[in-house]
Amino acid sequence: MLALAVVVSLGWTAYQFDQAGYLPQPFVFDTNDTFMDWFNTAYWANNPGAYDVWRSIYPPLSFVFLDAFSLPGCYLQSPFHARDCDWLGRATILGFYLLDVALVWLSFRRADPRTAPMRTIGFGLGLPLLFTLERGNLILVAFAAFVVAHGPLVQSARWRALAAAATINFKPYLLLPVLAHAVKREWRPFELAGVATVALYLVTLALVGSGTPMELAANTANWVVFQSGQVWNEVHYSTSYAPLLLIRGSQIPVLQFVPSRTVEMIEWLVPLVIRSTQGIALLALAAAWLQPRALPAYRIAAILLGAYLVTQSPGGYAQTFLLFLVLLEPWRRGGQAVAIVCAYLLCLVADWPLSTVLELSINSWLGGRPVNPEFGLAIGHFLRPGLVVAIVVALSLDAISEVVRAHRAYRPTLGLVPA
Repeated sequence: MLALAVVVSLGWTAYQFDQAGYLPQPFVFDTNDTFMDWFNTAYWANNPGAYDVWRSIYPPLSFVFLDAFSLPGCYLQSPFHARDCDWLGRATILGFYLLDVALVWLSFRRADPRTAPMRTIGFGLGLPLLFTLERGNLILVAFAAFVVAHGPLVQSARWRALAAAATINFKPYLLLPVLAHAVKREWRPFELAGVATVALYLVTLALVGSGTPMELAANTANWVVFQSGQVWNEVHYSTSYAPLLLIRGSQIPVLQFVPSRTVEMIEWLVPLVIRSTQGIALLALAAAWLQPRALPAYRIAAILLGAYLVTQSPGGYAQTFLLFLVLLEPWRRGGQAVAIVCAYLLCLVADWPLSTVLELSINSWLGGRPVNPEFGLAIGHFLRPGLVVAIVVALSLDAISEVVRAHRAYRPTLGLVPA
């Protein structure tokens, strides 16, 4: 039923696209920007100035990869021209989407053949992965490596370390799931991943010739300042409630749509929710350190990544990594069931608008015609971050319970007393 709900929501969105000519909320309101996460970056992979002109925060691997999977002759003009010209880039985007779905199917089938079809349908046709596809974001590429690094498909420590290195060099916040090895005191895999990450970074740095740690740090600081002025983009599809705190100081006339008392309640409640979720996650991680064999690595990785997504949002498509880890869980206990249900709800390809904030007259690249999209505050702005919170809390409480059960049977010495 949960997988069917995802399929129905996708059908509803497809119907709306057929009628209006553009993808409705929660997809990006710039209907002419489809695939441009890919082609904007590929433009700078084929032209100088990625770090000093465009001020990119991507490590060099992104530009090495896109340079290899693009047609240089298409990037003599604008990124939008490149999108229509570079058939190799478009084929690579679609190819990695299909590869991601295939890897997810193989992983879920190995974890539990009975539920694999439903979970693959829910994940493959769900909002986070489709949103990533529509944006053409490099998460499509990083996710394939993520499945190898953190899923059940590969047992070789070296291959998993290389895959983890690729994920970190595409998306640095994916260092967090790798820290699960440190929590479990699996030092050999942790060291291999660290060495591979540094080696891959140095090789790609040499190939690109820029993207030094100082450049990345300076550009990241510039990006944070820039994003603070893009409140609507931050709120539109977020994993965290944190962007809601920026609304009152923005130019969005929020009080026309939401009572001031509601705004004040949000400003009081959001920090409380974030801090309490962080506290519960920290307790679970401490418990996992105490009993490293009580929990699988993917559970610890999910708690680490989920706590980060609750704190700040790198974009709604980052849920792709978290939901994969959640859907590896068996449906045995209450905490696991809650997390899995929340994962399916986050996969629903739909939203319920409450009010209109933006009315645009723009071209739709997917629809191939001018459109007049309307976007505004919606239920998803308030519900989706809460579902991420619920996943972290449910998995953390279940983890603490499992550690307590394991601790009753065996109490480790932690190296303080001779065994």
